[in-house]
Amino acid sequence: MGKSAGKSHKNDTGENASAFLGGKRLRIDLHIHTMESDGALSVQAIIDLALENGVGILAITDHESTQGVTEAERLSAEAGLTVIPGLELMTYYQEQEVHLLGYYSAVDHPDLQVRLKELREQRTALAYDMVKRLQADGIPLTWSAVEREASAEGAVSKGHIMRAMYHGKMVASSFGPREMGALFQPGGSAYLPFFEHRFEDAIDLIYATGGVPVLAHPGILHNQKIVPNLLRYRPIGLEVYYGYWEQRRALIEHYTVLAKEHALFATGGSDFHGPFSPFKIGQLDIPLSGVSTLREYLGV
Repeated sequence: MGKSAGKSHKNDTGENASAFLGGKRLRIDLHIHTMESDGALSVQAIIDLALENGVGILAITDHESTQGVTEAERLSAEAGLTVIPGLELMTYYQEQEVHLLGYYSAVDHPDLQVRLKELREQRTALAYDMVKRLQADGIPLTWSAVEREASAEGAVSKGHIMRAMYHGKMVASSFGPREMGALFQPGGSAYLPFFEHRFEDAIDLIYATGGVPVLAHPGILHNQKIVPNLLRYRPIGLEVYYGYWEQRRALIEHYTVLAKEHALFATGGSDFHGPFSPFKIGQLDIPLSGVSTLREYLGV
């Protein structure tokens, strides 16, 4: 991708958004999940959707897994798309859950893969304990039903548990999706925090294995006061352009300013997990400038 992007259009924050290359609009999505973690679609289906939606640059960011990256790179090369290899890590900071994205030129570093395997095992053990809590609460859910929702290599997570509950017809008028989701939030009977990966350690891991860290969807953190502290530990990027469920425009404007003051660059993405996701692949307007800066840091 060249640095001269030609014309641009405006998104709802007034920022310059996705560029036009060769007369064709180039859309960007740097936060996408597949069946290799808790997404509902295969890598092939994700690439097909990207093509349908006019996405030219995308990143596969599965939780604690890079299993889908090689296939995504192969399929994207055939389709004329650009894939930035990525991942998403669940971390904790001051006993709060914080998600961290990592972007790479290549994800085959042995230290990275060893640590990701450990984290997948730890997250699966946590999911098992969540299922036990649900069973104690009278919900007729089996661990084998949850395992069927996950890939062979990926970690089992609360997303798989919720899908198993849905497919097992445990979601009804008296127990809807919102109530189900609340079970896994702080205060819910199935909520168990993941305290196996410190935020600082995750930052160090990404840098030590050739990646660049980006703080994911800061607008959904329960305690907004920690965001500046998260950006101070080491220089990282900030995911500004995100489909925040409330006050989206105001939050994007706020984090645009924060990124300019405290982050390496601003990125964004749909956080797409499947047809049920509130935002579709390529739906958000994401400026090309942050992606270009990210690629410069990665040397690609």
